[in-house]
Amino acid sequence: MQNLTGKQKRYLRSQANGLTPIFSVGKGGANQEWLAEVKKALAKRELIKVNLQQGSDWSAKDLAAFIEEESTVTVAQVIGKTLVLYEPATDAKYVKYSVEVEKIR
Repeated sequence: MQNLTGKQKRYLRSQANGLTPIFSVGKGGANQEWLAEVKKALAKRELIKVNLQQGSDWSAKDLAAFIEEESTVTVAQVIGKTLVLYEPATDAKYVKYSVEVEKIR
């Protein structure tokens, strides 16, 4: 997990505003396989949204804690049943947001 400043998180939240969630957590909850798929998506996008379905046994805060404990992914925002996740891309062709995040201090 990367420690981001408030300004950096604010920038990421503003960029995520127009995104639609590409992952959901339902009754099955989240596990290591689900987290591996999220990390694959983040490697190409850097910033994604995840939402909790209505029937999920997980709370948004529990999911955020699980993600941050089990991986290097940063939870930039938890609002309602939606989480904004960020992880800088390692491949230069997928770098989009991390350049701007590094400029903000």
